[in-house]
Amino acid sequence: MSMTQRSLMELADFLDAKLIGHPDHKITGIADLQSASASDLSFVNQESYLKYLADSSTGAVILCSDFADKYSGNKLIVANTYLAYAKVSALFETLSTLPVGIHPSAIIAASADIDPSAAIGPNCVIGAKARIGAGAKLYSGVSIGDRASISDNTLIHPNVTIYHGVSIGKNCVIHSGTVVGSDGFGFAPTQDGWQKIHQLGTVLIGDSVEIGSNCSIDRGALGDTVIHDNVIIDNLVHIAHNVSIGKRSAIAGCVGIAGSAKIGASCTVAGAVAINGHITIADNSHFHGGTIVTKGNAEPGVFASTPPMQDVKKWRRNSVRYTQLDEMSSKIRQLEKQLKSLLPNETSDK
Repeated sequence: MSMTQRSLMELADFLDAKLIGHPDHKITGIADLQSASASDLSFVNQESYLKYLADSSTGAVILCSDFADKYSGNKLIVANTYLAYAKVSALFETLSTLPVGIHPSAIIAASADIDPSAAIGPNCVIGAKARIGAGAKLYSGVSIGDRASISDNTLIHPNVTIYHGVSIGKNCVIHSGTVVGSDGFGFAPTQDGWQKIHQLGTVLIGDSVEIGSNCSIDRGALGDTVIHDNVIIDNLVHIAHNVSIGKRSAIAGCVGIAGSAKIGASCTVAGAVAINGHITIADNSHFHGGTIVTKGNAEPGVFASTPPMQDVKKWRRNSVRYTQLDEMSSKIRQLEKQLKSLLPNETSDK
């Protein structure tokens, strides 16, 4: 639970919202309409949630002007309710604070450059010539490799591993268990097995990037893996060597992106999408969940390849029919030829 307490007038000023109600009413948290108490703030982003307003015990609601007359209690009127919710959520963050300075249990190389305003938590390890920027926060157990760079105000949650030479921009967030800069999957076949190809590039991450937990982002083989500014990546995502992800793109959970794929700017990739290597995805491309992306696209669009859910009996029948498509296509062509041979020849007499 948040220990923060804000008056509705403070929240209205923060959101540049129109306040209708009691300006001194105190808010200590954010909750949905069904579970909110008198000290909570709620929001309505879709018309389907209006039905919960009448019975809600919430202390105040963020609403757009179109819905303002649907609620008689305390309300904050804004142009974009979901954006307002996102902004105000920062005021009620419950993440434990990390004191500025270096915890006594941290292991820091003598040549590492750590800004005095950075916070280094328990059992962190920071390698030779690594750089930690102003206001950066490294929670417990974070490992930073030699020559890696963590820029200003970046927050790294416990047990993240940043390999040697990796560069991470300003205002980033990386969640627990993620590994950045591990070797890409590069091997040359031999008669005796596999010869490892050493991965000589690194990973370059721009500003304001957020990466979820337990992701793996491989370093480049030759050249770098690059994640540009304002990209958001969900949990359990694998990004292979030399991948590039353009600005403002969003990657949902369990996505796999094979080596040297180029994802454009402002793309969205839904859960469990698999993207082939060495292809280029245009800016503003959007992929539905489970899509298998085998080739690139030069123009923006919305793409899907996974069949929708169906009753298992129907699915079994359709699966069998799918294997018969080639045979059925051949039969149809034969029937078309037979039909054509039976039809009278066209004449020009009119």
